[in-house]
Amino acid sequence: MTTHTINPDGNAASWRQGWNEGEDSLFAGRPAPGAKSADYRTLTYEVTGRIARITFNRPEQGNAITADTPIELAAAVERADIDPRVHVMVVSGRGKGFCGGYDLSIFAENAFDSGTADPVAGTVLDGVVQACNHNPAGTWDPMIDFAMMSRFNRGFASLLHANKPVVAKLHGFAVAGGTDIALYADQIICADDTKIGYPPTRVWGIPAAGMWAHRLGDARAKRLLLTGDCLSGAQAEKWGLAIEAPPAAELDERTEILLERIAAMPINQLMMVKLALNSTLLAQGVANSTMISTVFDGISRHTREGYGFQQRAAETGFRGAVHERDEPFGDYKRAQFEAPTSTAR
Repeated sequence: MTTHTINPDGNAASWRQGWNEGEDSLFAGRPAPGAKSADYRTLTYEVTGRIARITFNRPEQGNAITADTPIELAAAVERADIDPRVHVMVVSGRGKGFCGGYDLSIFAENAFDSGTADPVAGTVLDGVVQACNHNPAGTWDPMIDFAMMSRFNRGFASLLHANKPVVAKLHGFAVAGGTDIALYADQIICADDTKIGYPPTRVWGIPAAGMWAHRLGDARAKRLLLTGDCLSGAQAEKWGLAIEAPPAAELDERTEILLERIAAMPINQLMMVKLALNSTLLAQGVANSTMISTVFDGISRHTREGYGFQQRAAETGFRGAVHERDEPFGDYKRAQFEAPTSTAR
């Protein structure tokens, strides 16, 4: 792999030194942050040089989101945010894709008993509690739903609210709840063939993070969410959602170049730039968008159509129901919304 390193050395100007470098560093003589890895269920964490690498690590499940994901993601982000060695974070996924969304089979397929000792058992994050709250024959409590989903969003939003910049590196697929995570990052870089979008707007979902209009603008966000269509990585770059979309074989190299260039900046400069630009984004009403979208996401799973989709998932399995949802649009497992020639029915 070609290297394009911008690294400080002993003779460099003082402003190229990191917070933990130089005799006059406030951290001089202090021990380095503990290197012992936390016992994460859904991701791994590593610091190399000035870069913190957070990697979703459930490849066999498409890195599907569980109750652990937002808690562990927020913890890893905080770990990087307070580490004086770290200038920038990168979030990525192992396996075939970045993140395929929520592990919703427990709700859609009525798998009420997980059979495991779960640390969130008996809380609003308890899968059995939430599955019962999705029972069409029962009474839906929207605030139990909101209590769960708002906590997922809070964890994902740690990317936006972190002091230091966060880059999301996407490949394969970043769909449904996976986009709730990616769109909170400060920069998205993706392979040109990545599938990016929120097909659940066709039934049983609204993007709870509420970030699409903030990232793409009103018209283009509606173009995607009023159809459930997905962008390819190449189209995401054209639309300004991604800052770069190289061929998949070049994604690692191009990401490292970007990370190295950001990491060459002083931490305090990076923080001030991010905070200044975030002030505009937050003034647009991100918090309000998230609250409204989270409530509507819950409602979408408790409409006649939502219950119909849930019933179909119980009969055919969640993947089968998703296939039936997307195939009429001609884009099941495909990325480019321009490609299908069939008309949705």
